[in-house]
Order: sequence, then structure tokens, then C-alpha cells
Amino acid sequence: MSLARTLTAVAGAASLLALAACTSSGGATGSSTASSSAGGPIAVKATDNECGISSATASAGTITFQVQNTGSKVTEFYVYGAGDRIVGEIENVTPGLSRELKVEIAEPGTFTTACKPGMVGDGIRAAFTVTGTSQPGSADQKVATAIADYQAYVAAQSDELLAGTEAFVAAVKAGDVAKAKALYTPARQPWERIEPVAESFGDLDPKIDGREDVVEEGLPFTGYHRLEKDLWADGLKADSPAVADQLLADVKTIVEKSTAVDFTALSIANGAKELLDEVARTKITGEEERYSHTDLADMKANLQGSQSALEVLRPVITERQPALATALDQAFTTINQALDQHRVGADYAALTAVSADDVKALTVHLDALSEEVAKVSGVVEAGAGGTPTS
Repeated sequence: MSLARTLTAVAGAASLLALAACTSSGGATGSSTASSSAGGPIAVKATDNECGISSATASAGTITFQVQNTGSKVTEFYVYGAGDRIVGEIENVTPGLSRELKVEIAEPGTFTTACKPGMVGDGIRAAFTVTGTSQPGSADQKVATAIADYQAYVAAQSDELLAGTEAFVAAVKAGDVAKAKALYTPARQPWERIEPVAESFGDLDPKIDGREDVVEEGLPFTGYHRLEKDLWADGLKADSPAVADQLLADVKTIVEKSTAVDFTALSIANGAKELLDEVARTKITGEEERYSHTDLADMKANLQGSQSALEVLRPVITERQPALATALDQAFTTINQALDQHRVGADYAALTAVSADDVKALTVHLDALSEEVAKVSGVVEAGAGGTPTS
């Protein structure tokens, strides 16, 4: 499959520098032990009120966190850089589950990690120090080419996001409900394809893409989904044009910031997996599009993004583990065929029109795909800045 044909979407992102641990937030406590710059995984014990990190220090290179949720709530684990820039994350860590996060960090610095019990709030945070420097994985020519291709695609998708949002906002401000509904999904497709990139910019994500639940966290309900509710449920309101203007301003900020993202092979691989987590957490459950029920279209864009991220890494994966490249192709083909059975013309059926058995089948295919995609970070890690230079 050629890059041009497959790059119809985009996936994960993270900074070349970054990592962290857990401090107290909202009454919860974070903890860490003495430094450990050896190459083994750093254990993260996540409970409902603690985020215990086995080491507060690591050497530059590929750093692995092994996150185990021993609490009673679903949790998330984040790695933040300056300004709460997300540089790595794993979501949907259910009670009793253990998951791994690998991040490539080539330069020294102080970062932050956070466990988020219940997947809400600022999380249980602490400082994490990276020492020394390492040769970046981009020293490998195949990796460097993959990063350049991915950066170009993020830029193209960002441009499409801006153009689509401008048209959608114009329709909302004109009071043309039918046109705004027709433009809503096309405007959001590029967002869904670059969602991990967009999510890395702190508060911009809930402002642009937050569901009504953000109110419970003390945030205003704005962005795409506030307008979705206006269009499909409540009718346009007096402040809908102002909400639309703010959405466009925030999207312009995201587009500008996306040009400065530093990608690594690991961040691209992690982003591909994050997009599948998004499907499991918010699309196939119907949480994302509560009023328009256009979740299947979002799901398709997330899948495209994951597949596109892996396509730029294809030369690296094929060279190091060709059997995995074949397994990925087969898994993506299977789930795309299953999803495309729910096409209605050029669109997808409303999620509410899909039977419970069909939703279950999609979930089974998604789990199988996620299992294969989770292997990619370990494959690309083999050439990712593993040797400290100072």
C-alpha cells in the first residue's frame, strides 16, 4: 500500500524531550523512590489515591513505564513537558490491568507524570528527572524519513481541519442548521485523525472537543460538541455564534502549534495505539457524538489515523519484524471491512442504528487490532536513542 494512498489520517504525537512522575493534587498523594538510571522498566503503582513511581530519575534514551492499576477506578497515566504539554499517555487502564508506556527522551530535563483515577482532573503528579543525552532514533535514516513524512502529513491535516472548521463556523453563524449539520462531520474528520497531537496541548483539547462532562470539572462546555448539541438537540442559541467564533480561534491555535511538534518513532507508534484507545473509550461506546450519533465516522477517522502513522513506520517495521507488518495489514483490513458494512451512501449509519451484535463484533476486531499495534513500540524502540552519550 503506498504512502500517498494510506496517509488519509494521522496519529500520535509527543515531544522529543519529556517524561515524569506524580505529585499531590486535589488531596491525593504522589510518591517516588531514589533515582534509577538503569535500563529496566520503571514501575508505576496506580491506586485510587496514589501514584507510586519506583524511580524519580532515568537516563536519556528510551524510558519504559510499567503501569499497574491496583485501585478500583479506571485510570490513565500521562507524561508532561513544560506547560503541561502531553508527551506520552496511556488510557483505559482498568482495575487489575498492567500496561506499558515507552517514551524516547534524548535530552536532560525535569518533567511531570500523572495518574488520573477515574480519568478526570489534573491527576496525582510528581517531578521526574531525565539526565544525560542520547543519540535520537532519528539517526536511523528510515526513522528520520518516517518522521519527516509524518510531520508533513500533520501539517496537511491541520490545514484541512482549519478549512473545514471555517466552513462549519460560517454555517452556524449564518443560522443555516441543515448546512451546519452537513459540515459538522467533515470538519471534525481531520481532528479525529490527529487527535493525539491535538490532545497534547493542555486545555485546548477540552475547549475544542470536550463533552458536556467537562462542566463537572469546572470547565465551560464549548467547542464542537456544544455546537453539536445546539444543532441536534436544543436548537441554535443566542450565544452559538460566539461559541463558534471561539472554536475557530482555538482551532487556529492548534494548527499553529502543531507545526512545532517534535515526533519520534516511539511517539508515532504510541499515537497509533492511542487512537485505538479513543475508539474503545469514546466512539464504539457512543460517548463522543451523543446528539448526532455520528460515532462510526469518527471511528473510521481514528482508524485511518492509526493506520497512517504505522504506514510511515512501515519500512522500519518491515526491516525489523516483517511478520508484524503482515499481521497489522490483516487486522486493519478485517476491521475496516466490518466497519464499512455500515456505510449508508457516502456516510456511515448512526451508531444507534447498529445492532448490539454488530457493535460486539467491531469490539472484537478492535481488540485484535490493538493487540498487534501494541507491539510496534517495542519494534521501533530497537533503534530509538537507547545509548546515553553523557
